[in-house]
Amino acid sequence: MDHQIEGLLEHWLPLADDAWVLAVITHIQGSAYRKPGAMMLFHEFGQGAGMLSGGCLEADLRRHAQKAMQTKQVMCVTYDASDESDASYRLGCGGIVDVMLVPLLKENHDLGLVELVKAFRHGQSGFYQLPLVSTGFDARLYQAAFYPAELTPFPASDYVRTGIFNQETGESLIIPLRPRFHLGIMGGGIDAKPLAAIAHSLGWQVTIIDSRTAYARAADFPHAHIIKQPIEDIAASVIASLDCVVVMNHNLGLDAAVLKVIQPYALAYIGLLGPAHRRDKVLDMAGLNTESFSGVFAAPAGLALGGELPSSIALSILAQCHGVLHGATLKQLVEVMR
Repeated sequence: MDHQIEGLLEHWLPLADDAWVLAVITHIQGSAYRKPGAMMLFHEFGQGAGMLSGGCLEADLRRHAQKAMQTKQVMCVTYDASDESDASYRLGCGGIVDVMLVPLLKENHDLGLVELVKAFRHGQSGFYQLPLVSTGFDARLYQAAFYPAELTPFPASDYVRTGIFNQETGESLIIPLRPRFHLGIMGGGIDAKPLAAIAHSLGWQVTIIDSRTAYARAADFPHAHIIKQPIEDIAASVIASLDCVVVMNHNLGLDAAVLKVIQPYALAYIGLLGPAHRRDKVLDMAGLNTESFSGVFAAPAGLALGGELPSSIALSILAQCHGVLHGATLKQLVEVMR
């Protein structure tokens, strides 16, 4: 979880008065473990939150972070795994990675990270702008900024992924940010436990909705938000906050009620547990069909990974859901299996 920006901020905020350095990948050429926009935080005592490589560059980055902290200057470091004389050559990736390290200071308003925290807590997406400067730039004068999606000084549609924005004052790295993915699990049976656990390990928010007394017990889902209400009584704002839903009540009527309630919402992925003939019964009871949903409707849910235990089924569903959330098409997901 700490490898994602929201997790990094949760790690940082309680210790925000300490000295920190933000490290961000600004460019890559060739193969690299992570992409431009990936971030990591280094504490004054050497601890790191997040990762920018497979764990091989972090020790050297820590050394540079300490220097940036002491001098209150920006540092830019390049790791060239294609150069035999470079320390990263032994990694074998063959790529070139540029990293910028910027101290968090009162003078630079902690790089606007408090505004990021507020945005995430309000479920707000937007763009983080980091000016690209050279080693030695006075970090006290460095000004990063977060812009809500509708208030950007640059064409937001050009930055579906991290990119460079050119302006008269110089180049900036534009990083699109959004709150962590939010999974709704409709049904809190024992087989939902690995689904919730794996989603939590991915850094997703998890909400479980099940009004039945013997289901969705807090002890079984320690990291999930549990709502013990019928789906018809759930606030529209709760459903609207979800990115994806897995329907697994193991009850035809309850599953049909869920599909009927969530159908109007723009969910990226809806997975229904059970075989095709069960799907057809549930859809018929709900007065819907497979084309009724704006996002991907997967029924049976999951990729054909094999295995029959709840953990295997959870893995197959979340692998499919993860692919959809990250822009893979179902055709691509199926082709991976060949």
